[in-house]
Amino acid sequence: MGVGLAAGRRGGGTPAVRACVLLQNGRVSTEPDALDPMPAPPVAPDFDACCGNGCDPCIFDLHDLAMDEYRRALRAWRERHPDAAA
Repeated sequence: MGVGLAAGRRGGGTPAVRACVLLQNGRVSTEPDALDPMPAPPVAPDFDACCGNGCDPCIFDLHDLAMDEYRRALRAWRERHPDAAA
């Protein structure tokens, strides 16, 4: 996904600039949600993915840290998008 600016002219000759984003499907969007998508939670590791050797950090510890970061990012996103569905 790429971000860019689209420039044009308004009626009085004043340049109009708006942000746009190139979506993965090749389309361009100027929708605010396309520019600031809702964070997605990290994928949880399978229970059998742990080797059981007491690794530090364990893959489950790493997932817990990723979930903490996801929750922080989601709270910040919801503050920026108060009208978004919960």
